Amino acid sequence: MDERVPSAILSQAILKRSATVAVCGLGYVGLPLAATICRAGFSVVGFAIDTEKVSAINDGQSYIGAVRTEEVSTFVRDTKLRATRDFRELSLCDVIIICVPTPLTRHREPDLSFVENTAETIARSLRPGQLVILESTTYPGTTEEVVKPILEATGLKSGRDFFLGFSPEREDPGNEKFTTAAIPKVVSGDGQDATNLVQQFYGSVVQHVVVVSSNKVAEAVKVTENIFRAVNIALVNELKVVYDAMGIDIWEVIEAAKTKPFGFMPFYPGPGLGGHCIPIDPFYLTWKSREFDIPTRFIELAGEINVSMPLYVVRRVDEALDQRFSKSLSASRILLVGLSYKKNVSDIRESPSLKLIDLLEKRGATVDVHDPYVPVLPRTRDHPTLQGRKSVTLSPATISEYDAVLISTDHDNIEYSLIGTHAKLIIDTRNACARHNILTDRVVKA
Repeated sequence: MDERVPSAILSQAILKRSATVAVCGLGYVGLPLAATICRAGFSVVGFAIDTEKVSAINDGQSYIGAVRTEEVSTFVRDTKLRATRDFRELSLCDVIIICVPTPLTRHREPDLSFVENTAETIARSLRPGQLVILESTTYPGTTEEVVKPILEATGLKSGRDFFLGFSPEREDPGNEKFTTAAIPKVVSGDGQDATNLVQQFYGSVVQHVVVVSSNKVAEAVKVTENIFRAVNIALVNELKVVYDAMGIDIWEVIEAAKTKPFGFMPFYPGPGLGGHCIPIDPFYLTWKSREFDIPTRFIELAGEINVSMPLYVVRRVDEALDQRFSKSLSASRILLVGLSYKKNVSDIRESPSLKLIDLLEKRGATVDVHDPYVPVLPRTRDHPTLQGRKSVTLSPATISEYDAVLISTDHDNIEYSLIGTHAKLIIDTRNACARHNILTDRVVKA
Protein backbone atom coordinates (compact mmCIF):
# COMPACT_ATOMS: atom_id res chain seq x y z
CA MET A 1 0.00 0.00 0.00
CA ASP A 2 1.36 3.43 -1.00
CA GLU A 3 1.38 5.57 2.17
CA ARG A 4 2.56 8.75 0.45
CA VAL A 5 0.26 11.75 0.60
CA PRO A 6 -2.05 12.18 -2.42
CA SER A 7 -0.23 15.30 -3.65
CA ALA A 8 3.09 13.45 -3.85
CA ILE A 9 1.54 10.56 -5.77
CA LEU A 10 -0.08 12.91 -8.28
CA SER A 11 3.09 14.96 -8.60
CA GLN A 12 5.03 11.85 -9.60
CA ALA A 13 2.37 10.88 -12.13
CA ILE A 14 2.55 14.34 -13.70
CA LEU A 15 6.34 14.20 -13.76
CA LYS A 16 6.30 10.81 -15.52
CA ARG A 17 3.47 11.85 -17.88
CA SER A 18 1.51 8.84 -16.60
CA ALA A 19 -1.36 10.98 -15.29
CA THR A 20 -4.53 10.73 -17.33
CA VAL A 21 -6.10 14.11 -18.04
CA ALA A 22 -9.83 14.78 -18.46
CA VAL A 23 -10.98 17.83 -20.43
CA CYS A 24 -14.66 18.59 -19.81
CA GLY A 25 -15.95 20.57 -22.76
CA LEU A 26 -14.55 20.15 -26.27
CA GLY A 27 -15.25 23.54 -27.83
CA TYR A 28 -13.01 26.43 -28.86
CA VAL A 29 -11.10 26.20 -25.56
CA GLY A 30 -11.30 22.52 -24.67
CA LEU A 31 -10.19 20.93 -27.93
CA PRO A 32 -7.07 23.11 -28.47
CA LEU A 33 -6.15 22.52 -24.82
CA ALA A 34 -6.65 18.75 -25.18
CA ALA A 35 -4.42 18.74 -28.27
CA THR A 36 -1.74 20.75 -26.44
CA ILE A 37 -1.79 18.31 -23.51
CA CYS A 38 -1.47 15.36 -25.91
CA ARG A 39 1.54 17.00 -27.55
CA ALA A 40 3.14 17.20 -24.11
CA GLY A 41 2.92 13.41 -23.77
CA PHE A 42 -0.16 12.95 -21.60
CA SER A 43 -3.17 10.77 -22.40
CA VAL A 44 -6.39 12.79 -22.62
CA VAL A 45 -10.03 11.82 -22.32
CA GLY A 46 -12.38 14.47 -23.68
CA PHE A 47 -15.83 14.66 -22.12
CA ALA A 48 -18.78 16.25 -23.93
CA ILE A 49 -22.54 15.91 -24.11
CA ASP A 50 -22.56 16.65 -27.84
CA THR A 51 -22.72 13.30 -29.66
CA GLU A 52 -21.42 14.80 -32.91
CA LYS A 53 -18.29 16.18 -31.25
CA VAL A 54 -17.56 12.90 -29.49
CA SER A 55 -17.99 10.96 -32.74
CA ALA A 56 -15.82 13.41 -34.68
CA ILE A 57 -12.93 13.12 -32.21
CA ASN A 58 -13.09 9.33 -32.09
CA ASP A 59 -13.14 9.28 -35.90
CA GLY A 60 -9.97 11.39 -35.90
CA GLN A 61 -11.68 14.55 -37.13
CA SER A 62 -11.24 18.13 -35.94
CA TYR A 63 -14.05 20.70 -36.07
CA ILE A 64 -11.92 23.58 -34.72
CA GLY A 65 -9.61 25.51 -37.05
CA ALA A 66 -6.84 25.75 -34.45
CA VAL A 67 -6.46 21.96 -34.35
CA ARG A 68 -5.53 20.02 -37.48
CA THR A 69 -7.50 16.87 -38.35
CA GLU A 70 -4.24 15.06 -39.13
CA GLU A 71 -3.07 15.69 -35.59
CA VAL A 72 -6.32 14.52 -34.00
CA SER A 73 -6.17 11.38 -36.14
CA THR A 74 -2.63 10.68 -34.94
CA PHE A 75 -3.55 11.21 -31.27
CA VAL A 76 -6.52 8.86 -31.58
CA ARG A 77 -4.50 6.23 -33.43
CA ASP A 78 -1.77 6.37 -30.78
CA THR A 79 -4.43 6.11 -28.02
CA LYS A 80 -3.40 9.49 -26.64
CA LEU A 81 -6.86 10.98 -27.18
CA ARG A 82 -10.42 9.74 -27.06
CA ALA A 83 -13.78 11.29 -26.35
CA THR A 84 -16.78 10.05 -24.43
CA ARG A 85 -20.21 11.03 -23.13
CA ASP A 86 -19.86 8.65 -20.17
CA PHE A 87 -18.89 10.96 -17.31
CA ARG A 88 -18.48 8.00 -14.95
CA GLU A 89 -15.05 7.63 -16.54
CA LEU A 90 -13.94 10.77 -14.71
CA SER A 91 -13.01 8.46 -11.83
CA LEU A 92 -10.23 7.04 -14.04
CA CYS A 93 -8.65 10.46 -14.57
CA ASP A 94 -6.04 12.14 -12.39
CA VAL A 95 -6.35 15.74 -13.61
CA ILE A 96 -9.80 17.11 -14.51
CA ILE A 97 -10.07 20.42 -16.37
CA ILE A 98 -13.39 22.25 -16.74
CA CYS A 99 -13.72 24.16 -20.04
CA VAL A 100 -17.46 24.82 -20.27
CA PRO A 101 -19.32 27.99 -21.33
CA THR A 102 -20.17 30.78 -18.89
CA PRO A 103 -22.81 32.82 -20.75
CA LEU A 104 -25.12 35.55 -19.54
CA THR A 105 -28.83 35.20 -18.91
CA ARG A 106 -31.24 37.37 -20.90
CA HIS A 107 -31.08 39.80 -17.94
CA ARG A 108 -27.27 40.04 -18.29
CA GLU A 109 -26.55 38.08 -15.14
CA PRO A 110 -24.01 35.24 -14.90
CA ASP A 111 -25.26 31.84 -15.98
CA LEU A 112 -23.05 29.37 -14.11
CA SER A 113 -25.30 26.39 -14.81
CA PHE A 114 -22.70 24.71 -17.03
CA VAL A 115 -20.00 25.07 -14.37
CA GLU A 116 -22.33 23.92 -11.59
CA ASN A 117 -23.60 20.92 -13.54
CA THR A 118 -20.07 19.88 -14.46
CA ALA A 119 -18.89 20.22 -10.85
CA GLU A 120 -21.83 18.12 -9.68
CA THR A 121 -20.98 15.49 -12.29
CA ILE A 122 -17.34 15.44 -11.17
CA ALA A 123 -18.45 15.14 -7.53
CA ARG A 124 -20.33 11.93 -8.28
CA SER A 125 -17.05 10.15 -9.07
CA LEU A 126 -14.55 12.30 -7.17
CA ARG A 127 -11.82 10.31 -5.43
CA PRO A 128 -8.78 11.15 -3.32
CA GLY A 129 -5.72 12.32 -5.24
CA GLN A 130 -7.48 14.08 -8.11
CA LEU A 131 -6.69 17.61 -9.28
CA VAL A 132 -9.66 19.67 -10.52
CA ILE A 133 -8.97 22.87 -12.46
CA LEU A 134 -11.54 25.40 -13.62
CA GLU A 135 -10.62 27.26 -16.84
CA SER A 136 -13.99 28.84 -17.64
CA THR A 137 -13.98 32.64 -17.37
CA THR A 138 -16.01 33.88 -14.44
CA TYR A 139 -16.19 36.40 -11.60
CA PRO A 140 -13.65 36.38 -8.72
CA GLY A 141 -14.77 33.89 -6.10
CA THR A 142 -16.42 31.28 -8.32
CA THR A 143 -13.91 28.50 -7.71
CA GLU A 144 -14.06 29.00 -3.95
CA GLU A 145 -17.75 29.83 -3.57
CA VAL A 146 -19.37 27.64 -6.22
CA VAL A 147 -17.12 24.76 -7.29
CA LYS A 148 -15.43 23.97 -3.97
CA PRO A 149 -18.65 23.51 -1.92
CA ILE A 150 -20.08 21.18 -4.55
CA LEU A 151 -16.98 19.00 -4.50
CA GLU A 152 -16.62 19.08 -0.72
CA ALA A 153 -20.25 17.98 -0.30
CA THR A 154 -18.88 14.50 -1.06
CA GLY A 155 -17.09 14.50 2.30
CA LEU A 156 -13.68 14.89 0.66
CA LYS A 157 -11.73 18.00 1.62
CA SER A 158 -9.94 20.36 -0.77
CA GLY A 159 -6.20 20.50 -0.08
CA ARG A 160 -6.21 17.21 1.79
CA ASP A 161 -8.09 14.64 -0.30
CA PHE A 162 -8.40 16.38 -3.65
CA PHE A 163 -6.87 19.53 -5.07
CA LEU A 164 -8.58 22.50 -6.66
CA GLY A 165 -7.21 25.24 -8.89
CA PHE A 166 -8.06 27.90 -11.43
CA SER A 167 -6.23 28.78 -14.64
CA PRO A 168 -8.02 31.13 -17.04
CA GLU A 169 -8.12 30.23 -20.70
CA ARG A 170 -6.49 32.79 -22.97
CA GLU A 171 -7.39 31.46 -26.41
CA ASP A 172 -7.33 33.84 -29.37
CA PRO A 173 -9.03 32.03 -32.28
CA GLY A 174 -7.31 32.66 -35.58
CA ASN A 175 -4.07 33.87 -34.01
CA GLU A 176 -1.38 31.59 -35.42
CA LYS A 177 1.43 33.35 -33.56
CA PHE A 178 0.08 32.68 -30.08
CA THR A 179 -0.98 29.06 -29.82
CA THR A 180 -2.18 27.52 -26.54
CA ALA A 181 1.32 26.36 -25.60
CA ALA A 182 2.89 29.75 -26.40
CA ILE A 183 0.52 31.88 -24.31
CA PRO A 184 1.73 32.42 -20.72
CA LYS A 185 -0.54 30.48 -18.34
CA VAL A 186 -1.77 32.14 -15.16
CA VAL A 187 -2.24 29.48 -12.45
CA SER A 188 -3.44 29.29 -8.88
CA GLY A 189 -4.64 26.77 -6.34
CA ASP A 190 -6.63 26.32 -3.15
CA GLY A 191 -3.68 26.01 -0.80
CA GLN A 192 0.02 25.43 -1.43
CA ASP A 193 -0.22 21.77 -2.47
CA ALA A 194 -2.88 22.58 -5.05
CA THR A 195 -0.90 25.56 -6.33
CA ASN A 196 2.21 23.41 -6.71
CA LEU A 197 0.31 20.73 -8.61
CA VAL A 198 -1.40 23.18 -10.97
CA GLN A 199 1.95 24.88 -11.59
CA GLN A 200 3.66 21.55 -12.22
CA PHE A 201 0.96 20.30 -14.56
CA TYR A 202 0.74 23.38 -16.76
CA GLY A 203 4.51 23.76 -16.61
CA SER A 204 4.63 20.37 -18.33
CA VAL A 205 2.28 21.54 -21.05
CA VAL A 206 2.95 25.21 -21.89
CA GLN A 207 6.09 27.31 -22.27
CA HIS A 208 5.59 29.77 -19.42
CA VAL A 209 3.58 29.67 -16.19
CA VAL A 210 2.66 32.68 -14.05
CA VAL A 211 1.74 31.78 -10.46
CA VAL A 212 -0.58 34.08 -8.50
CA SER A 213 -1.51 33.98 -4.84
CA SER A 214 -5.11 32.75 -5.01
CA ASN A 215 -7.88 31.51 -7.26
CA LYS A 216 -9.65 34.85 -6.77
CA VAL A 217 -6.65 36.71 -8.14
CA ALA A 218 -6.43 34.40 -11.16
CA GLU A 219 -10.15 34.86 -11.83
CA ALA A 220 -9.70 38.63 -11.56
CA VAL A 221 -6.80 38.54 -14.02
CA LYS A 222 -8.99 37.15 -16.78
CA VAL A 223 -11.93 39.50 -16.30
CA THR A 224 -9.50 42.43 -16.08
CA GLU A 225 -7.93 41.49 -19.42
CA ASN A 226 -11.32 41.40 -21.11
CA ILE A 227 -12.64 44.54 -19.40
CA PHE A 228 -9.53 46.38 -20.60
CA ARG A 229 -10.34 45.46 -24.19
CA ALA A 230 -14.07 46.14 -23.85
CA VAL A 231 -13.54 49.61 -22.39
CA ASN A 232 -10.94 50.65 -24.97
CA ILE A 233 -13.02 49.34 -27.86
CA ALA A 234 -15.97 51.29 -26.50
CA LEU A 235 -13.81 54.40 -26.42
CA VAL A 236 -12.82 54.16 -30.09
CA ASN A 237 -16.40 53.27 -31.03
CA GLU A 238 -17.58 56.47 -29.35
CA LEU A 239 -14.79 58.45 -31.01
CA LYS A 240 -15.85 56.96 -34.35
CA VAL A 241 -19.34 58.39 -33.96
CA VAL A 242 -18.04 61.79 -32.80
CA TYR A 243 -15.38 62.09 -35.50
CA ASP A 244 -17.77 60.96 -38.21
CA ALA A 245 -20.05 63.87 -37.31
CA MET A 246 -17.02 66.14 -37.71
CA GLY A 247 -16.04 64.65 -41.06
CA ILE A 248 -12.93 63.00 -39.57
CA ASP A 249 -11.88 59.42 -40.41
CA ILE A 250 -11.28 57.55 -37.12
CA TRP A 251 -9.11 54.99 -38.91
CA GLU A 252 -6.74 57.68 -40.18
CA VAL A 253 -6.58 59.15 -36.69
CA ILE A 254 -5.65 55.80 -35.14
CA GLU A 255 -3.02 55.03 -37.78
CA ALA A 256 -1.32 58.35 -37.09
CA ALA A 257 -1.69 58.11 -33.30
CA LYS A 258 -0.10 54.68 -33.11
CA THR A 259 3.17 56.04 -34.51
CA LYS A 260 3.78 57.45 -31.02
CA PRO A 261 6.27 55.00 -29.45
CA PHE A 262 4.89 55.40 -25.92
CA GLY A 263 1.65 56.19 -24.12
CA PHE A 264 -0.72 54.93 -26.83
CA MET A 265 -2.05 51.49 -27.72
CA PRO A 266 -4.24 51.14 -30.82
CA PHE A 267 -7.74 49.72 -30.56
CA TYR A 268 -10.12 49.63 -33.50
CA PRO A 269 -13.84 50.33 -33.88
CA GLY A 270 -16.32 47.92 -35.40
CA PRO A 271 -19.99 47.00 -35.73
CA GLY A 272 -20.17 45.73 -32.16
CA LEU A 273 -18.47 43.18 -29.92
CA GLY A 274 -18.42 39.44 -30.51
CA GLY A 275 -16.90 36.25 -29.20
CA HIS A 276 -17.48 34.51 -25.91
CA CYS A 277 -15.28 36.78 -23.78
CA ILE A 278 -15.33 40.53 -24.34
CA PRO A 279 -19.13 41.06 -24.70
CA ILE A 280 -19.82 38.87 -21.65
CA ASP A 281 -17.06 38.80 -19.05
CA PRO A 282 -17.24 42.45 -17.94
CA PHE A 283 -20.83 41.88 -16.83
CA TYR A 284 -19.66 39.08 -14.52
CA LEU A 285 -17.70 41.62 -12.52
CA THR A 286 -20.47 44.23 -12.55
CA TRP A 287 -22.83 41.58 -11.16
CA LYS A 288 -20.41 40.48 -8.46
CA SER A 289 -19.61 44.07 -7.46
CA ARG A 290 -23.23 44.58 -6.36
CA GLU A 291 -22.54 42.20 -3.49
CA PHE A 292 -20.13 44.85 -2.16
CA ASP A 293 -22.42 47.81 -2.99
CA ILE A 294 -19.86 49.16 -5.44
CA PRO A 295 -21.11 50.52 -8.77
CA THR A 296 -19.12 49.82 -11.95
CA ARG A 297 -20.22 52.82 -14.00
CA PHE A 298 -17.21 52.80 -16.30
CA ILE A 299 -17.66 49.15 -17.29
CA GLU A 300 -21.43 49.50 -17.72
CA LEU A 301 -21.05 52.61 -19.88
CA ALA A 302 -18.59 50.74 -22.11
CA GLY A 303 -21.12 47.95 -22.43
CA GLU A 304 -23.86 50.39 -23.42
CA ILE A 305 -21.68 51.93 -26.14
CA ASN A 306 -20.60 48.60 -27.60
CA VAL A 307 -24.11 47.17 -27.53
CA SER A 308 -25.38 50.25 -29.41
CA MET A 309 -22.97 49.87 -32.33
CA PRO A 310 -25.18 47.59 -34.50
CA LEU A 311 -27.94 50.20 -34.24
CA TYR A 312 -25.49 52.89 -35.35
CA VAL A 313 -24.41 50.79 -38.34
CA VAL A 314 -28.00 50.18 -39.43
CA ARG A 315 -28.69 53.90 -39.16
CA ARG A 316 -25.70 54.59 -41.41
CA VAL A 317 -26.94 52.03 -43.95
CA ASP A 318 -30.36 53.67 -43.94
CA GLU A 319 -28.91 57.16 -44.40
CA ALA A 320 -26.58 56.05 -47.20
CA LEU A 321 -29.38 54.36 -49.16
CA ASP A 322 -31.56 57.44 -48.82
CA GLN A 323 -28.81 59.87 -49.82
CA ARG A 324 -27.49 57.83 -52.76
CA PHE A 325 -30.66 56.35 -54.22
CA SER A 326 -33.56 57.99 -52.35
CA LYS A 327 -34.43 54.44 -51.37
CA SER A 328 -35.78 53.22 -48.05
CA LEU A 329 -34.22 50.39 -46.12
CA SER A 330 -37.51 48.47 -46.28
CA ALA A 331 -37.29 48.33 -50.08
CA SER A 332 -33.61 47.38 -50.21
CA ARG A 333 -31.59 44.21 -50.68
CA ILE A 334 -28.45 44.01 -48.53
CA LEU A 335 -25.53 41.61 -48.81
CA LEU A 336 -23.82 41.25 -45.45
CA VAL A 337 -20.21 40.10 -45.76
CA GLY A 338 -18.70 38.27 -42.78
CA LEU A 339 -20.74 36.35 -40.21
CA SER A 340 -18.09 35.38 -37.65
CA TYR A 341 -17.22 37.74 -34.82
CA LYS A 342 -13.62 38.25 -36.00
CA LYS A 343 -11.62 37.79 -39.18
CA ASN A 344 -10.32 34.47 -40.46
CA VAL A 345 -12.29 32.21 -38.08
CA SER A 346 -15.64 30.43 -38.21
CA ASP A 347 -16.66 31.37 -34.66
CA ILE A 348 -20.02 33.16 -34.66
CA ARG A 349 -20.55 33.32 -30.88
CA GLU A 350 -22.09 36.69 -29.95
CA SER A 351 -21.25 37.97 -33.44
CA PRO A 352 -22.60 41.48 -34.12
CA SER A 353 -23.33 40.29 -37.68
CA LEU A 354 -26.25 38.26 -36.37
CA LYS A 355 -27.66 41.30 -34.59
CA LEU A 356 -27.22 43.35 -37.77
CA ILE A 357 -29.23 40.83 -39.79
CA ASP A 358 -32.03 40.92 -37.23
CA LEU A 359 -32.11 44.72 -37.12
CA LEU A 360 -32.04 45.09 -40.90
CA GLU A 361 -34.79 42.55 -41.44
CA LYS A 362 -36.96 44.12 -38.74
CA ARG A 363 -36.68 47.33 -40.77
CA GLY A 364 -37.97 45.42 -43.80
CA ALA A 365 -34.72 44.86 -45.70
CA THR A 366 -33.96 41.62 -47.52
CA VAL A 367 -30.60 40.32 -46.27
CA ASP A 368 -28.32 37.69 -47.75
CA VAL A 369 -24.93 36.73 -46.38
CA HIS A 370 -21.47 35.76 -47.57
CA ASP A 371 -18.81 34.17 -45.39
CA PRO A 372 -16.24 31.64 -46.66
CA TYR A 373 -15.81 30.31 -43.11
CA VAL A 374 -19.53 29.85 -42.40
CA PRO A 375 -21.17 28.14 -45.40
CA VAL A 376 -24.37 27.50 -43.41
CA LEU A 377 -25.46 29.29 -40.26
CA PRO A 378 -25.84 26.89 -37.33
CA ARG A 379 -28.49 27.28 -34.66
CA THR A 380 -27.76 29.95 -32.07
CA ARG A 381 -29.50 30.65 -28.78
CA ASP A 382 -30.39 34.28 -29.49
CA HIS A 383 -30.97 34.04 -33.26
CA PRO A 384 -32.65 30.67 -33.91
CA THR A 385 -34.55 31.89 -37.00
CA LEU A 386 -31.26 32.41 -38.86
CA GLN A 387 -30.38 28.73 -38.70
CA GLY A 388 -29.72 27.19 -42.10
CA ARG A 389 -29.09 30.45 -43.95
CA LYS A 390 -26.50 29.74 -46.64
CA SER A 391 -23.56 31.83 -47.77
CA VAL A 392 -24.03 33.14 -51.31
CA THR A 393 -21.18 33.00 -53.82
CA LEU A 394 -19.55 36.28 -54.74
CA SER A 395 -19.62 37.10 -58.44
CA PRO A 396 -20.04 40.28 -60.50
CA ALA A 397 -23.65 39.37 -61.25
CA THR A 398 -24.45 38.48 -57.66
CA ILE A 399 -22.89 41.59 -56.11
CA SER A 400 -24.58 43.96 -58.56
CA GLU A 401 -28.02 42.61 -57.58
CA TYR A 402 -27.82 44.23 -54.14
CA ASP A 403 -28.52 47.83 -53.23
CA ALA A 404 -25.67 47.74 -50.71
CA VAL A 405 -22.88 45.48 -49.48
CA LEU A 406 -22.30 45.70 -45.73
CA ILE A 407 -18.81 44.58 -44.64
CA SER A 408 -19.20 43.35 -41.08
CA THR A 409 -16.19 41.01 -40.78
CA ASP A 410 -13.05 41.61 -42.83
CA HIS A 411 -11.78 38.10 -43.65
CA ASP A 412 -8.53 38.15 -45.62
CA ASN A 413 -9.78 35.69 -48.25
CA ILE A 414 -12.72 37.80 -49.46
CA GLU A 415 -12.45 39.28 -52.96
CA TYR A 416 -12.69 42.93 -52.02
CA SER A 417 -11.69 44.04 -55.51
CA LEU A 418 -14.79 42.28 -56.83
CA ILE A 419 -16.94 44.09 -54.28
CA GLY A 420 -15.24 47.40 -55.02
CA THR A 421 -15.86 47.07 -58.75
CA HIS A 422 -19.43 45.81 -58.81
CA ALA A 423 -21.17 46.97 -55.60
CA LYS A 424 -23.55 49.91 -55.97
CA LEU A 425 -22.86 50.99 -52.39
CA ILE A 426 -20.46 49.66 -49.73
CA ILE A 427 -20.95 50.18 -46.01
CA ASP A 428 -17.59 49.36 -44.44
CA THR A 429 -17.41 48.82 -40.67
CA ARG A 430 -13.82 47.52 -40.66
CA ASN A 431 -11.89 49.88 -42.97
CA ALA A 432 -11.37 46.91 -45.30
CA CYS A 433 -11.80 48.94 -48.48
CA ALA A 434 -9.06 51.40 -47.59
CA ARG A 435 -6.68 48.58 -46.72
CA HIS A 436 -7.39 46.93 -50.07
CA ASN A 437 -6.99 50.23 -51.96
CA ILE A 438 -10.64 50.48 -52.97
CA LEU A 439 -10.91 54.22 -53.44
CA THR A 440 -14.39 55.18 -54.52
CA ASP A 441 -17.09 57.51 -53.27
CA ARG A 442 -19.40 54.48 -53.13
CA VAL A 443 -17.75 53.49 -49.84
CA VAL A 444 -19.35 54.74 -46.64
CA LYS A 445 -17.57 54.00 -43.35
CA ALA A 446 -19.70 53.01 -40.37
